[in-house]
Amino acid sequence: MILINPGYLMPQNSSRLQTECGDCPIRHRAVCSRCEPDELSFLESIKSYKTFAAGEAITWAGEELRFVGSVVSGVASVSHTMEDGRRQMVGLLLPSDFVGRPGRRTTPYDVVAATEVLLCRFDRTAFENLLTKSPALSNRLLEMMLDELDAAREWMLLLGRKTAREKISSLLAIFARRDANLRKSRATGKLLFDLPLTREEMADYLGLTLETVSRQISALKRDGVIVLDGKRSVTVPDFARLLDETGDDTDGGIVA
Repeated sequence: MILINPGYLMPQNSSRLQTECGDCPIRHRAVCSRCEPDELSFLESIKSYKTFAAGEAITWAGEELRFVGSVVSGVASVSHTMEDGRRQMVGLLLPSDFVGRPGRRTTPYDVVAATEVLLCRFDRTAFENLLTKSPALSNRLLEMMLDELDAAREWMLLLGRKTAREKISSLLAIFARRDANLRKSRATGKLLFDLPLTREEMADYLGLTLETVSRQISALKRDGVIVLDGKRSVTVPDFARLLDETGDDTDGGIVA
């Protein structure tokens, strides 16, 4: 969605744990998932890794964009700051999400690591050149941009029409879809995931107060929709029940 600070290719604190695209944990979901072997080899030659600590800025609005890339692990917040200092979180970047916009030199948003973030980066100019030659890469990027558009429309509904309980449930469902399916308990079928945001960040993201977020999470726990282990670890015993709490029309509009 957005991009990273310019001026380096492989800084001292870059992660070297990921060296081969074939071993990448997001290989089959990222923008490069449909690349041919020769295209992957080219991406290998122009990539670098950068780790951002929680709270560290990945980019500020207005900065020149020298790289594009994919979130390998962690979560970043995308926010817009108004002239008077008011700030609204407008999106989240989760593992496999694309960072950057080919053809755009600057970013209109602030992107900050909500947790420790590992970013796989590609030189923007070289990536743009490959994009013009690779139908698979350009088609996959188009799909991801359309998914991002759908998510933005869904977020408009969430912020504009949903109740506080529905907002919290919707956010938990988003995290569950992107993370919990990788940690589903084979024994019980329950979904397990860690909240990537603090309750303060959730309040900022959802346009709620901290007290409201805490109250609604406690209510969902009390009603058995979720189980909490500490402040971050969440278990969803029945995902269908959590979806019911989002207020979304999950039956295709059919009225019984």
